Amino acid sequence: MRRAFLFLLILLILAGGYLYLALYRPYQGFSSDGVYVDIPRGASQRTISRLLAENGVVRSRIAFEMLCRQRGRRTMQAGEYFFDRPVTSFAVYDAIANGRVFVKEFVIPEGFTMFDIANLAAQDGFLTRDEFLVAARDPSSVRDIAPGAPSLEGFLFPATYEFPRHMTGKDMTAAMVKKFRQEWLTLPVADAPPHQSIQDTVTLASLVERETPRPEERPHVAGVFENRLRIGQPLQCDPTVAYALSLVGAYTGKLNGEDLHFSSPYNTYRNRGLPPGPIANPGEAALRAALDPPPTDDLYFVANTEGGHFFSKTLQEHNHNVARYRQLLEEESQNPSTGGPPTAPAPAMTKSRPVRSSP
Repeated sequence: MRRAFLFLLILLILAGGYLYLALYRPYQGFSSDGVYVDIPRGASQRTISRLLAENGVVRSRIAFEMLCRQRGRRTMQAGEYFFDRPVTSFAVYDAIANGRVFVKEFVIPEGFTMFDIANLAAQDGFLTRDEFLVAARDPSSVRDIAPGAPSLEGFLFPATYEFPRHMTGKDMTAAMVKKFRQEWLTLPVADAPPHQSIQDTVTLASLVERETPRPEERPHVAGVFENRLRIGQPLQCDPTVAYALSLVGAYTGKLNGEDLHFSSPYNTYRNRGLPPGPIANPGEAALRAALDPPPTDDLYFVANTEGGHFFSKTLQEHNHNVARYRQLLEEESQNPSTGGPPTAPAPAMTKSRPVRSSP
């Protein structure tokens, strides 16, 4: 009897030591690069324990399953988890029970088009470019606020997102549209002209966003566009031509005089008024500018080589500013060491050519 008792005591000590080692001691049975473990939806505690043990995250499948059963009232959350250092089984359990799935930051800059976003999403490994564009070209999720929207362009709000490694295009665009709706509710929509729909506002904001990288200048640009719209003068916005070419895969990154004659409803050199929809995804500053453009007498603007623009009221003043802009460019090219502030970077393009007064 005594021997049996001693034997049982030894077994209990060994079992206790095993459980302590398996549960309380940090463990890493995977490479230094870390390991991803995908927990399927509806997976049992046994399946989860096996997956973690097979991937070297926990020391013992049996011990982790016992831990799960002991804390069985808490639901284990499906998703992909990333482990990159030794942790205890308790820490692993806590991460999965609380759904701390692995996410990557995805940053959409202001003024990016859906094509830019698609390229970025593919580059970051979330999904393919085409998978994103299929979802972005479906405007059904904004039909209630923009019935005439040809796509989700303009409603993919520029912000910093956190996404799992593998996303569907539908889930990704849904998150961006949700963010747009949240931001829209914070804007002074009551200031918008009564005739201006949400789609018109976002479209105008997208033109403003692409024309200038300077937030403080966006209201002035919006005011110029508002003046042109009011008197029926073509907007003559270069970024609309670039977007028209992008829609058919013909944009090379630069525009020439021939491009301005490209036949497209988006080409604001050939067509009066706003294009059929947004040409990019504007941020808050551009949306606020489009909602309430300040009064101005200006009808023209051209780049000033410092990231901003020269504004003018008459065609004569504008053509003078165009000549001034070209002279500044020539001086910079002849004296590159003088540097100076950078010119407006893409995608914010500006007109750098004289224009004729519109009939």
